[in-house]
Amino acid sequence: MVLGIESSCDETAVALVAQDRTIVAQSIASQDAQHAPYGGVVPEIAARAHVEVLAPMVERVLADGGMELGDVDAIAATAGPGLIGGVMVGLVTAKALAMAGRKPLLAINHLEGHALSPRLADAGLRFPYLLLLASGGHCQILEVRGVGDYRRLATTIDDALGEAFDKTAKILGLGYPGGPAVERLAQDGDPRAVALPRPLKGSAEPHFSFAGLKSAVLRAHESGLHDPADLAASFQQAAMDCVIDRTERALQQAQGMTALVVAGGVAANRALRAALEALAAKHGLEFAAPPMKLCTDNAAMIAWAGQERLAAGLVEPGGDPLSIAARPRWPLDPDAETVRGAGVKA
Repeated sequence: MVLGIESSCDETAVALVAQDRTIVAQSIASQDAQHAPYGGVVPEIAARAHVEVLAPMVERVLADGGMELGDVDAIAATAGPGLIGGVMVGLVTAKALAMAGRKPLLAINHLEGHALSPRLADAGLRFPYLLLLASGGHCQILEVRGVGDYRRLATTIDDALGEAFDKTAKILGLGYPGGPAVERLAQDGDPRAVALPRPLKGSAEPHFSFAGLKSAVLRAHESGLHDPADLAASFQQAAMDCVIDRTERALQQAQGMTALVVAGGVAANRALRAALEALAAKHGLEFAAPPMKLCTDNAAMIAWAGQERLAAGLVEPGGDPLSIAARPRWPLDPDAETVRGAGVKA
């Protein structure tokens, strides 16, 4: 039984996950109301909110699972990447629980949690699979060859897909969180109404770029010529066209994949899921995506990543050292080359 803690951005989450994939108990506290006045996540506010709710949430999840700390076999927590203040809150809490309960500490890469989350929901999903990981400030395509074994094929050279959705929502005055708001408004618009660019579409390397698309949305909005719903629908269509084109390019470079998988917060977008499912069928691959509740940041995926690492023998006896530090950046593929022209996210 693994107790998971997630606090890398603006959701505080705790979960108990068993080895047989049962989510015994879980709780997620949203910070949408605290960040809504600012149109985005304020790191200091996020960190303070984690501090206020995390300890009571741990107590509640243990109680909901009918357990005490002594009944848990390991404590897993996000150790990065993410907003460093929030990551520190969750990791320090996990260290304290591990020390008090004499339990192994499992320091989990938040991106690995997303990468393995489809296997929590689907026991039949086999390695290796091609993963589109679109979460917060990250937009990558990776070969997931096994637990702890990742090869990055593509990344963003500027904005990530989730950032582009959030910034489009801010431009259109839709509030926060932006991604779901853009998707809802797009349902009432014409995706062909506004001519928008498809950055990097057709290029040889499968990397992403969304900064130019975001700027084009801003110019179109400021022109006053377009209905907001049409602009939202046109943006969403342009973003999806880029994603499908880039993912198909990556599929041509990958070898031996069993499935096409999407994970991360943007994976909750139903139109994108449908387009990727069609792409998988075109290439004769299984398509997999976590259920909606496992797309956004959650602690069940962190606990499950801990289970996967334990089963794969990737954890030292006694767990990770209590001296392990929180990391604002932590690539899944540390050997991947830096993309030409890319910023620090790549």
